[in-house]
Amino acid sequence: MPRMFKILINKYRHFFLGLIILGTCYLVAIECYHIYKPLPKGISFAGRVHPIEDIVFYKDITWVDNEGKRHSQQEIFDKILSMIAGARNFVVLDMFLFNDFIGKGQSPYRKLAEEITEALVAQKVKYPDLLVVVITDPVNTVYNGLTNRYFKRMKSANIHVVVTNLERLRDSNPFFSAFWRIFIRPFGNSPGSLLPNPLGKGRVSLRSYLAMLNFKANHRKLIICDDDADTYSALITSANPHDGSSAHGNVAIYFKGPAVFDLLQSEQAVLDFSGGPSLPNMYTKKTNGLKTDINIQILSERKIKDALKTILNKAGKGDKLLMIVFYLSEREIINELKRAFKRGAEVRVILDPNKDAFGRKKNGIPNRQAASELVKQGIPVRWSNTHGEQSHTKMLLAEYSHGQSVAILGSANFTRRNLNNLNLETDIAVYGPAKSSLFMNMKEFMNFQWNNKDGIKYSVDYSEYEDNFFYRKLLYRWMEGTGMSTF
Repeated sequence: MPRMFKILINKYRHFFLGLIILGTCYLVAIECYHIYKPLPKGISFAGRVHPIEDIVFYKDITWVDNEGKRHSQQEIFDKILSMIAGARNFVVLDMFLFNDFIGKGQSPYRKLAEEITEALVAQKVKYPDLLVVVITDPVNTVYNGLTNRYFKRMKSANIHVVVTNLERLRDSNPFFSAFWRIFIRPFGNSPGSLLPNPLGKGRVSLRSYLAMLNFKANHRKLIICDDDADTYSALITSANPHDGSSAHGNVAIYFKGPAVFDLLQSEQAVLDFSGGPSLPNMYTKKTNGLKTDINIQILSERKIKDALKTILNKAGKGDKLLMIVFYLSEREIINELKRAFKRGAEVRVILDPNKDAFGRKKNGIPNRQAASELVKQGIPVRWSNTHGEQSHTKMLLAEYSHGQSVAILGSANFTRRNLNNLNLETDIAVYGPAKSSLFMNMKEFMNFQWNNKDGIKYSVDYSEYEDNFFYRKLLYRWMEGTGMSTF
């Protein structure tokens, strides 16, 4: 038999070689197309700069006292719940993590998924004509490997639950995704029991794991609704209605005004390519005469990166840059930070130490490697003093010497995946006088974490998690460049 096989190989070697070359070319073609394919209409959106009718900064913070007891001060989901309770005509909620998955040893935690679900259902029962649309990511069903009981509950109450069609997005892990699209995707997925759920309780199929390795997401976190005063409001945040994330540090901006309708337009784009319903045209109120000191702009995907680069590029001597971010790895953002510092800007950076992920220990990549690079340049860096939770904020605040400030915050980490048209992301840019109460509140929030206000250790010295190990630096650069990473 081996001899017969050898004869066949020798006889048809050119044919087999041709098949290998053809298959390789096809795989590369699939890979290249899904790296550069056109984005769905409405993605990578930059709205107009609009005045506001109302704007408030919210924050969630967690700290440990001198006796070792953990405390959480939460504002964001309390505000979201009040917005839902006030809705009369529509609610649009777009959230990345919406589940009760809890990591090993995680406690205490707040049942956010249940709270939001019951609030939406109760409001729908109270106002049957209320249009409620929940947009989310397939990670909450482990890519069709599990039933999400919160989605089931909402659907039974005639709430639209739209799971984003991630296949329409570009591939962030192209070397794997090309293989997955050809050999795995055609078989779909369904509940299974072969492997433990990597995110929480239960068991899933191998196909759930393989789908997860595409490393792409609808990572947005926002709510839009009306109220009984016939006004429209929205909130953009870094926080998820996810039980395991309930103790995380996060920030949010709540606002009213014409920018709400830019945000609705951006969400309609996701619904359009994911098979969701059409949102009604709610823009009836005239705002042409509205003038305020504070102006805002809705940004999504790559437009967030463009705005960040513009802010950093303008900073120089006499200007101040304050950054708190869960992941910092995007090369252009890091280089712009270093250039701003060289031009004389005062730069301070607070990073999550990347040591905890829902009960699992992490190796510090990419923040410790990015921090090492910044510190070598002379930029001061501190670490959020986390104890199992994460410092999940993604925020940049610039205070210019001419008296104006600008802040960007929202869902997007400062990484390749979050800023280069791969994930779906939504941020808000806020422009106005540095001495306005809004910017003073933001500055105070960032300063008390840097300075450990009231003796509470919100942050620790850079030396606490310093990591100059060459192998991990090389690994970070490789993971960021190829997309073979979770950040």
